Amino acid sequence: MPSLLKRASPTITDMIRFDHSHTLITYHQYTADKMSVTKRSLAETICAALEIHATLEEEIFYPALQAFAASEPVLQKSEPEHQAMRALIAQIRSTDASLPLHAELVHKLMQEVIHHVADEEAVLLPMAEQRLSKQQLCELGAEMTKRRMELVAPQAGKLAVNTFVGMSGSTVVKTIGAIAAVAALGMLGQHKRPVKS
Repeated sequence: MPSLLKRASPTITDMIRFDHSHTLITYHQYTADKMSVTKRSLAETICAALEIHATLEEEIFYPALQAFAASEPVLQKSEPEHQAMRALIAQIRSTDASLPLHAELVHKLMQEVIHHVADEEAVLLPMAEQRLSKQQLCELGAEMTKRRMELVAPQAGKLAVNTFVGMSGSTVVKTIGAIAAVAALGMLGQHKRPVKS
């Protein structure tokens, strides 16, 4: 990987924080008044994001911490927590989204995620930022980006559909739509202006 790309990449810790935020934002869209198809899409978006995130941490982030934090309790329990989340993800996927059990499982998964995120953001991420140089953090971020693309590619279509269906009624999508509409109107207005000679 070219060294410029490694230096220009976001740090691995910033990328992990972004993943955490993305998952929590998606979860906040999962509400009781949503249709079953929307709940299913939101849950699948959360599940896929968590699976990819866990794999990236296990393959790239946690090994980078092993050299100086192997005995850290938060690091030692991180992979077992990922396995518990994967078990819940399997249950969510096998449960009809119209059943109350589906929502219970999604909420239980997110309780575990929130606990896990709190540990990582309070302990592991600051530790990595103290012990690794900015260049190392950026190189790990570039490695994470490359590996993420490999993990996302086989399921990109499914991820896009679930994200669109899940977020289609959300304030975020409406806001983006409004901004796009205003921008499009602005562009149309520019085309109608007479050209001065």
